[in-house]
Amino acid sequence: MFPIKEIRKDFPILSRKVHGKPLVYLDNGATSQTPIQVIDVIVDYYSNYNANIHRGVHNLSQEATDKYEEARHKIQNHFNAKHAHEIIMTSGTTESINLVAHGFASLLDKGDEIMVSALEHHSNIVPWQMLCEKTGAVLKVIHMNDEGELVLTEYSKLLSNKTKLVFVNHISNALGTINPIELIIEKAHQVGAAVLIDGAQACPHVKPDVQALNVDFYVASAHKMCGPTGVGMLYGKEAWLNKLPPYQGGGEMIADVTFEKTTYAGLPHKFEAGTPNICGGIAFGAAIDYLNAIGFDNIAAYEHELLEYATEKLMEIEGLKIYGTSKNKTSVISFNIEGIHPYDIGTILDKLGIAVRTGHHCAQPIMAYFKIPGTVRASFAFYNTKEEVDILVAGVKKAKMMLA
Repeated sequence: MFPIKEIRKDFPILSRKVHGKPLVYLDNGATSQTPIQVIDVIVDYYSNYNANIHRGVHNLSQEATDKYEEARHKIQNHFNAKHAHEIIMTSGTTESINLVAHGFASLLDKGDEIMVSALEHHSNIVPWQMLCEKTGAVLKVIHMNDEGELVLTEYSKLLSNKTKLVFVNHISNALGTINPIELIIEKAHQVGAAVLIDGAQACPHVKPDVQALNVDFYVASAHKMCGPTGVGMLYGKEAWLNKLPPYQGGGEMIADVTFEKTTYAGLPHKFEAGTPNICGGIAFGAAIDYLNAIGFDNIAAYEHELLEYATEKLMEIEGLKIYGTSKNKTSVISFNIEGIHPYDIGTILDKLGIAVRTGHHCAQPIMAYFKIPGTVRASFAFYNTKEEVDILVAGVKKAKMMLA
């Protein structure tokens, strides 16, 4: 049996009130909450060994360096990367994507093709549009269907020997669709294209194995995984990372500097200019420990149960429509009620202590496809309960009654 009562005790914020009501936090797709086990690691860093890393011979610096590199190894093991130096510490998924896009500017020629899916977050669209403007490459789009699934027959037709890079999300932040990335990667490799997978929404729910996937790049953010904001990772195959030029210049990413010439450090430091989010990186490792202690199979099974329960209860509300009805989806429900703007529903839910996300969820092409301004999105985590689902459903019914 899933120990939900014990797990909820790990999250101090879940016991607070909002507008006089117990907090029901259902905005996990935007950011997850942080357990006390991770908070304690953050406090310990600033209380006991706050120092810069890789540069000092003094004890605090060595302690901080050891903890930071230990976290890199935790991330390596979690994602099953072959080498620790294939894990680049970044500020999050967005920086990780931009780092790769910047690198490919020197590898693409005019007329080359790169491919994105219709399900992407803006952070996995805009950097590639900027890349096309710089290089003259052409952006192709894998379209979606009414269920919120990618049309794979179209994907196969779009692939050619001109395709150099394919980038799709593992799970849609707006709809919860789990994309068939194994097939997408395999087909891209058949034409010699590299693949970047945006794992920001997937990593709280599943445990990707980058070697089994044979993916070229995989990116994630700690704050979706019970960790702090402002830190994330880029996994890249060693061969690809060696091909890409540095993303930023500065301290740490150099081997030797003179006014005549600079030589760059090896991996991973080549891509880690400046002082990193040291505490964040260490806490990222602690968050991974926490999630693995619960077990991703246990998390997936419990969240699926929540998803099915919430879907059934919400669909009983007349006029409510769910967007994203793929059979293979995670614990995200995007919905609208006919004739009512999602923002108005979200505002009333907030007054009831219920935190949901409203709007286009940084996925405007999806909303354009459905011809809607946005949705109400309830995104569930392993620390949510069926009782909270019941509170959400009652809140939506109240909002409908007030706004209809």
